[in-house]
Amino acid sequence: MPRSLPDLKKAEPVQASSETGTQTGAQAGTQSGARTGTSSLAADRLGTHAGATSGECPRSLAWLLVLGGLVGFAAALILLIEKIALLENPSYVPSCSISPLLSCGSVMNTAQAEVFGFPNPIIGVAGFPLVMAVGLALLAGATFRRWFWAGLQTGVTLGVLFVHWMIFESLYVIGALCPYCMVGWAVTIPLFWYVTLHNIRAGHLPVPAPLRRPVNAVAGYHGAVLTGWFLVIAALILEQFWTYWSGLVT
Repeated sequence: MPRSLPDLKKAEPVQASSETGTQTGAQAGTQSGARTGTSSLAADRLGTHAGATSGECPRSLAWLLVLGGLVGFAAALILLIEKIALLENPSYVPSCSISPLLSCGSVMNTAQAEVFGFPNPIIGVAGFPLVMAVGLALLAGATFRRWFWAGLQTGVTLGVLFVHWMIFESLYVIGALCPYCMVGWAVTIPLFWYVTLHNIRAGHLPVPAPLRRPVNAVAGYHGAVLTGWFLVIAALILEQFWTYWSGLVT
């Protein structure tokens, strides 16, 4: 039997109410999703995603720590062996004494080579294996807490400061370059750079709000920054010893 007109009129508000509730729910879900997406985008821009804050890091950084630690340890160990041989025999000529400018022997015989009262290579022999061990642990799936990354940051920061002090002393005080020392320079700088970038992105290294935008901009060109860093050092070496380099050409 067909419904009466009053029954249809009573059903219409219920249907309209259902449609309105469905539309409202859809709109709320869309707005919630948009807010979630915006929050995720903001977090990605700042590099503070969940994986980063839990201690995870890119495998590329882990490999850098392993290879950088290995190369740095090898250079420091060879330099220490050369230093011991020189102590045993003052007339010994180290294998890295190639010319008056590229001469490990000239650097080894200075006070700067034992700034802490013992040969500087001992620092590398002790420190680089620790860096390599951290990289191996990361490759094996280990994660570390914030305090651990802060300790690693302290180590690489002290290392890069020491390296730049030695660069200054080699160029403007000693007047000679140690090839094995330069290998240590070339390893320490990228270790510092990429550990710092990871700690910033993971939130282990706080960045003041006004500096976040420029820091993120610089981090976006991390390879160019590192290349420019090395080019500045190369330019200083070229300029300081220009007479020597030009003499080789002529």
